[in-house]
Amino acid sequence: MRLFIKALFTVIFAITITVVVSLFIVIISNNHLLTFNSVLSGVMLTVGTLLIILGLGLIIYTNKSFLKIGKGTLVPLDPPKNLIVAGVYRYVRNPMIIGALTLIFGEALIFASIGLFVLFLMIFTVNHIYFVYSEEPGLTKRFGKDYIEYKNNVPRWIPRLTSWEKDNNTE
Repeated sequence: MRLFIKALFTVIFAITITVVVSLFIVIISNNHLLTFNSVLSGVMLTVGTLLIILGLGLIIYTNKSFLKIGKGTLVPLDPPKNLIVAGVYRYVRNPMIIGALTLIFGEALIFASIGLFVLFLMIFTVNHIYFVYSEEPGLTKRFGKDYIEYKNNVPRWIPRLTSWEKDNNTE
């Protein structure tokens, strides 16, 4: 039951940022969903929809990893107890926020919304600053050499082309 409550809280948190805030921006800026009335709007609608699906998939996958592998959530009050270096985390260190950013960028495209694009930039900037000055030093304290090795081999934002495998012979 506790796992269910953690998962539910995590989903509510993610939906609030990626859907509720985005919807609020769309409503107050009087944006409307694009229609296929030109090639450009058709491309934006198609690409935006694909980005939303990809972003949502990453959010779901990474939240599941936080719960199952990390034994925690994305919420700072219940952080993962284990360092997650499996799956998509072998390619990039922050796939959860990349998923959220991908989803918001897709929303910005399908609504042709400058406000959503600004939200995208703000979330990226705030998270970058947070990762560099708070999260990464905290993860270094919590997980020590394992996190430092991971950080030195897996990029923060742009995924590796190949999966990183920990070299167990270096211990």
